[in-house]
Amino acid sequence: MSRPASSLVVACPCGEVYELKPEYAGRLLECPTCGRHLRAGRAPGAPPPPAPPGADPAFDRDVFLLRQRVFTVASEYEIWDPDGKPILYVARPTYLFRTLFAYFVAVVAAIMIIGWTVQAASAAPPGAAILMIVLLYPAAAFVFLVVSMSLRPLRHVTVWRDESRRTVLLRVRQDQRVALLTRTYTVVAATGEPIAKLRKTYLHNVVRKRWYVETPGGRPLALAIEDSIVLSLLRRLLGPFFGFLRTNFLIQRPDETIVGELNRKFTLLDRYVLDLSADPERTFDRRIALALGVMLDTGERR
Repeated sequence: MSRPASSLVVACPCGEVYELKPEYAGRLLECPTCGRHLRAGRAPGAPPPPAPPGADPAFDRDVFLLRQRVFTVASEYEIWDPDGKPILYVARPTYLFRTLFAYFVAVVAAIMIIGWTVQAASAAPPGAAILMIVLLYPAAAFVFLVVSMSLRPLRHVTVWRDESRRTVLLRVRQDQRVALLTRTYTVVAATGEPIAKLRKTYLHNVVRKRWYVETPGGRPLALAIEDSIVLSLLRRLLGPFFGFLRTNFLIQRPDETIVGELNRKFTLLDRYVLDLSADPERTFDRRIALALGVMLDTGERR
């Protein structure tokens, strides 16, 4: 039997689909099967919510197809709509030669630390010499890390209207060169106004990768987290396993309401689907969502 035209349909990522009365539109619900928090969409016939002030119409959609270009030095993406029409162009420069130079200087610095430590240990008392040798390689690794980070250029992401690179619609700025525990990025609108902060903490990524989304003032907006703790552990042990364990992310509100997903398609080329259909009210700014999607790939070296 067909459902009434005025009913709402809510699909949970666990696979369950629920048919609701119109009065549930916009309400926060809990899936009885998996316990996820879901928000029902707008009532049938209701107009779509307006885009944020200053947002380009290219961001006014729920699904973005990200196609990473291959055989390019920089990380470059074509953003398509669901019909395969190009709508945006994204690039994050690599600065290959400057990065190689940074690594070269870092290797030289680490070798110098090793040489100085060995020379000092040879003239030190036995107890002190053993301690210096034990700390030798951790100290050299730390010096290599700090020096290489300090000399590598900042890699900002720029979103243009098209490949001509004449009109900038969005930027994601890397906030610091040296980041031992936490790295942050600032999402900047076309007007130059900061609209969000993206943050990843390396210790949190040991078991399950996650990125935090906050307002410029630090209020939590969303969390992007690997889709499954079991799959996360398998990826740590087996790697991508010929593409069968490719990393996908769920995007959720602080109350665990799912607002979107970033899924990698099983193809020879890097193709991703940023699907925000679970947020029909568009409470999550699509500009921030797209910036997050790009960083989930290029920032995690997937």
